[in-house]
Amino acid sequence: MSTKKESSEPEEIELRKIYLKVNDLSYKDDSLVVDLIRFLQEKLASIQIERNGNELEISAPLSMPKKTIKLRIRKFLYKNNLKENFRPISYKKDEKDGYEIHEKKQVEFTYY
Repeated sequence: MSTKKESSEPEEIELRKIYLKVNDLSYKDDSLVVDLIRFLQEKLASIQIERNGNELEISAPLSMPKKTIKLRIRKFLYKNNLKENFRPISYKKDEKDGYEIHEKKQVEFTYY
């Protein structure tokens, strides 16, 4: 007879850290950052988000592609009519891998 040990401990899922810089978005309106956190947590239930100033630290399972988070950020910007002003840009610095929400450069043409 083989006896299986049933562990009451849940299996630990390997997580990876993805950083999201929201300097430009926070400069426009800090409530947009709070809305972004709420939106991401509703749409992606398997992630955990911590805020450190103007940087969000997202803990996501390794099985979740990084692009999924980018697409959800873009969807948030679109739903809040911010798509024309902001865009997510990927970055990698000092072992920090993630995205930065940048304000788009607006070019104005003046005609005489």
